Amino acid sequence: MSSPKKVVLAYSGGLDTSIILKWLQEEKGCEVVTFTADLGQGEELEPARRKAEAQGVKEIFIDDLREEFVRDFVFPMMRANAVYEGLYLLGTSIARPLISKRQIEIAHQVGADAVCHGATGKGNDQVRFELGYYALDPDIKVIAPWREWDLNSRTKLIEYAEKHGIEIAKDKRGEAPFSVDANLLHTSSEGKALEDPNEEAPDFVYQRTVAPEDAPDKPTYITVGFERGDAVSIDGEELSPAALLTKLNELGGANGIGRLDLLENRFVGMKSRGIYETPGGTILLMAHRGIEQITLDKGAAHLKDELMPKYAELVYNGYWYSPEREMLQAAIDKSQELVTGTVRLKLYKGSVDVVGRDSPYSLYSQEHVTFEEDDVYDQADAGGFIKINALRLRLLKARDRKAGKNG
Repeated sequence: MSSPKKVVLAYSGGLDTSIILKWLQEEKGCEVVTFTADLGQGEELEPARRKAEAQGVKEIFIDDLREEFVRDFVFPMMRANAVYEGLYLLGTSIARPLISKRQIEIAHQVGADAVCHGATGKGNDQVRFELGYYALDPDIKVIAPWREWDLNSRTKLIEYAEKHGIEIAKDKRGEAPFSVDANLLHTSSEGKALEDPNEEAPDFVYQRTVAPEDAPDKPTYITVGFERGDAVSIDGEELSPAALLTKLNELGGANGIGRLDLLENRFVGMKSRGIYETPGGTILLMAHRGIEQITLDKGAAHLKDELMPKYAELVYNGYWYSPEREMLQAAIDKSQELVTGTVRLKLYKGSVDVVGRDSPYSLYSQEHVTFEEDDVYDQADAGGFIKINALRLRLLKARDRKAGKNG
């Protein structure tokens, strides 16, 4: 592979990506363009601009992608009720394809021939970023410093930074107690102090949620409105996708909702422990399932639940831009055409429960399910229904008797 001439770096302004920036300039000899994405991580991003300028970067992109993130990535995933390994709401996974997309767009805009990320060689993110890059530009060069350089310790990173005059915050000189990734959907904490899966995570790890036992003693009731499978309002107030998720985060965080301690199977083969907070996403998932309960046909609902683990695994493994994910999305979106209405939820000390559902397209018929007398359902019909469904079981048992089986 020929040496890159111009590279777009996914840049946070932190120690690691600041070192990567200098390393690209010194070791690769290429011009660096920085890209910093605002995905709702809650951090001030202008310092990233100042740090990039201090290192001689001429082209700096700081993009507010919060609305696009929720509208085009989180919401489609929520329509699928996607949960990885039964528990994880995929907060980190779903952010990577958007970052990849924007990096490639910038590369094309500025004439760069390479992109670079700061993911390590042990994690899932390297796969997610690079699958996204190649899906969107099969000819792009990809630079992954953690798979190339020998700066494999905190001491070596600090020494490199000092040698090249890179600003180091005081709290970065020591070993960080754990690593954090955050966006509007969740926070993810892992590594170091959290590596022993048998030790309870200390409370200071949690950043968006109060401890459930410290949440209010009185429940909070909210109503979430849906149109075609997407949440559009809270308590009757219409909100943009990012504003709606922000509000749900506030409500969920105040009620201790969305904490998860998970030992998961990484795509690269190892198990890892993550501490996740997804307050708004947890509420949104429960609300979406609530509106589907009243609007989705049994066959469609059950098929969706069969497809969901595959969809979630594709997102987790970085295959957002794969044809199979898009095929599944088309089927899921077809199912959402009449998933419209409202869901009332009770938030209380770490739990979220659906307590009411209403839809103009409801499939619920009180006439049919009532325990009182009705004129729409002949209970005698159930006998024939049961006999038809029992026929194969009766034939199997008759055959077994002939074969001498007495089980």
